[in-house]
Amino acid sequence: MATTIAFAGDPHIGVFARVLEDLAILAPQAPDGFRAAIEEELGAEVVETTIQDSAIVGALAAGNRQGVVVSGLASREEIARISDRREVMVLEEGMNAAGNIILANDIFAAVHPDMPLDTAEEIGDFLRVPVIRLSFAGYRAVGKVAVATNRGILVHPRANPAEIAQLEEAVDLPIGVGTVNMGSGLVGSGLLANSRGYLAGTGTSGFELGRIEEVLGFLE
Repeated sequence: MATTIAFAGDPHIGVFARVLEDLAILAPQAPDGFRAAIEEELGAEVVETTIQDSAIVGALAAGNRQGVVVSGLASREEIARISDRREVMVLEEGMNAAGNIILANDIFAAVHPDMPLDTAEEIGDFLRVPVIRLSFAGYRAVGKVAVATNRGILVHPRANPAEIAQLEEAVDLPIGVGTVNMGSGLVGSGLLANSRGYLAGTGTSGFELGRIEEVLGFLE
């Protein structure tokens, strides 16, 4: 299993792709090997597009098997490419980096704690999941510091007990702390995962990979 990979030499792979269980949104600038790894290791269908004319699609999109939430600055052409595969919700508020401010799977969603309540509720209705407003280790951009699949949730290593407890109340899944790329707590920026597998940035150590496999349910 090719568990580590880089995007054109960059180990922050979660910045350039977003995996929504069976679908992956990927920047068209992605090397062929990167796309192939997502298709083969995660078993996800790939849709290639920029968002805001940018390659950092992982920071600008979030969602689950019900739909995709994208930046309000996405163009009509970019939205159309995604909507060919899945329904799209466009963020119209000031918080546009959907991938950074939303953590979601098919069971729940957590959003930036300062997100307006009506926007949070709209996201929950669109993704058909309950929504909580939450931070981890003081980081309000929950999508940057956590990864959630339908098998487990990996969060920043300094997430405090109250934050973990709030998450435990929302979802009945294994929850654990971990890092990527030799000690980075920004796990959402260095890890792509779904129920079938995972890919971590090339800087991720064997110990970190073991922790990812334990929390996300890939230990044999």
